[in-house]
Amino acid sequence: MSVQLSDSLVLLRPPRSDDADAMVAAARESAASVGRWLPWCHANYAKHESLAWIDAVRAAWEANEAFSFLIFDRGNGLLQGGCAINEIDRLRLRANLGYWVRSSAQGRGVATAAARLAARFAIEKLAMQRIEIVAAVGNVASQRVAVKLGATYEGRWRNRLRIGETQTDAHGYSIIPSDVRAWTAPGDGESQ
Repeated sequence: MSVQLSDSLVLLRPPRSDDADAMVAAARESAASVGRWLPWCHANYAKHESLAWIDAVRAAWEANEAFSFLIFDRGNGLLQGGCAINEIDRLRLRANLGYWVRSSAQGRGVATAAARLAARFAIEKLAMQRIEIVAAVGNVASQRVAVKLGATYEGRWRNRLRIGETQTDAHGYSIIPSDVRAWTAPGDGESQ
């Protein structure tokens, strides 16, 4: 789990145990905005929840089942959110890309920068041929990130997401290798 991805705005790396307190602070700060879409993010999010998540992430990395990253500000090193490549289907070379950004960092391009790095990682390092972004119909911020990435909109997928106890429609987007190649070339300041 020594992978680090970065550009001029953000640095992504797998979580470590010493990130637990920063995760708690980010989740509690963001319960109103992020928690609406990701129920794990709630006002009483506790350190034991953070540590359990970090352990689960470590196990998923070791098993090559999912690849979660924390997002840090490249300038000041503060935790900004998280992103992940998960729901990996190795037979079809397909995976899901998810992301969240703490309230105080929203609207500054953090999610777009992180999602671009994670998508490139999935295509170039994991050999995925299709990355899907699934955003709840009401999650306009997540949809905007997909559009800024240049992901192709594929439509409204009925009952695609379960948020808490509610099944909901979602907008689906995709990124394929030619999309990633159309982004700036490797060596443009991004590192892996």
